[in-house]
Amino acid sequence: MKKEKVTIYFCGNPLMKEDSLPFELVPMLEKHFQEKIKFVHHDPNDNLPVLNRIFILDVVINTIDVITIENEKQLETESIYSAHDWDLAFNLKLLLKMNKLKSFFIIGIPPSGDVDKIKKDVIAIIDKNVLTI
Repeated sequence: MKKEKVTIYFCGNPLMKEDSLPFELVPMLEKHFQEKIKFVHHDPNDNLPVLNRIFILDVVINTIDVITIENEKQLETESIYSAHDWDLAFNLKLLLKMNKLKSFFIIGIPPSGDVDKIKKDVIAIIDKNVLTI
C-alpha cells in the first residue's frame, strides 16, 4: 500500500525579494521529495486548514540560518488593527486557542543566502522531523 504524501504548506510572496525564497526552493524540494511530500502554497492572510498537525515552510526575517519553530511562545505577532495585519503567527495562535490545531512545525528560512546550503538544511530538517512522523 502506497503511503499518502505529507503536505507542507509554504508561504511567501514572489513579488517581494525578501519573501520570495520559498518560490525558488520549493521546485528543488519537490524534485527531491517527489514521492513523499506535496508542497502547497498558502497565503498567510487566509485561514489554514484544520489539521491535528501542520507543517509550514516560511521566511523568518531575523535569521541567517534555517530554524525550526514548534512552540507557540516562539511565534511573534504584531498588533492587529485590520484584516491586513492578520498573519501566519496570529492564525496559528488562534487555531491553537480554539483547539482546531494540536501542533505545528515551521521550517523557517532566511530571506536570502546560499540557496544550495539552505536547501540542504531544509532537506535535513524534513528528513529528521517530518518524514519520521
